[in-house]
Amino acid sequence: MNITDQGLILAFSALGAGTAMIAGVGPGIGQGVAAGQGAAAVGRNPGAKGDIMSTMLLGQAVAETTGLYGLVIALILLFANPLYGKI
Repeated sequence: MNITDQGLILAFSALGAGTAMIAGVGPGIGQGVAAGQGAAAVGRNPGAKGDIMSTMLLGQAVAETTGLYGLVIALILLFANPLYGKI
């Protein structure tokens, strides 16, 4: 079997992109927990619904950035691989 340098870089780039997409698991779990806690908080104090919702949505937006960074890294590794041009 003959493995070329380009093939090796492309294979490991695909593995790295898949690994980077694991970063989407954390924000999904965190946002689900935040939504559940927000719903529980509104159930305990319906008068503070606006404040609770705005704080929850801000926290979810911040948590989502981790998943977006992972997506950007995966896209760079798959479609604009900086290592492929070095060989």
